[in-house]
Amino acid sequence: MYFYPKAATPGCTTEACDFRDNLNSLRSAGYEVLGISPDQGEALASFAEAESLNFPLLSDPDLAVTKAYGSFGEKEVNGNQVEGLLRSTVVVGPDGRVTLAEYKVAASGHVARLREELGV
Repeated sequence: MYFYPKAATPGCTTEACDFRDNLNSLRSAGYEVLGISPDQGEALASFAEAESLNFPLLSDPDLAVTKAYGSFGEKEVNGNQVEGLLRSTVVVGPDGRVTLAEYKVAASGHVARLREELGV
């Protein structure tokens, strides 16, 4: 699953489309993709339709799931330190255990690097 700050923003669109374009290879290796953000359902549905996303987008408005997976904390935005959702990816194995967690990832190139780490 990957955590992203806001649907339909440039970085989040880049990342979502990258997962979309690589979904078949990830699935063939046994992985599913879930996108999680604080956006409400309507915004997620609109984003998914506009970008032809082929995986579920989940709403986490109170950031409970985001915080449970460690994807919330300090980050730099426009030169300022703020607390917020950290763009991150968490891979959970069939046994429910986290097998890989990456935080503060860049939107561009992240999926290619993730595929390499997963051997996909």
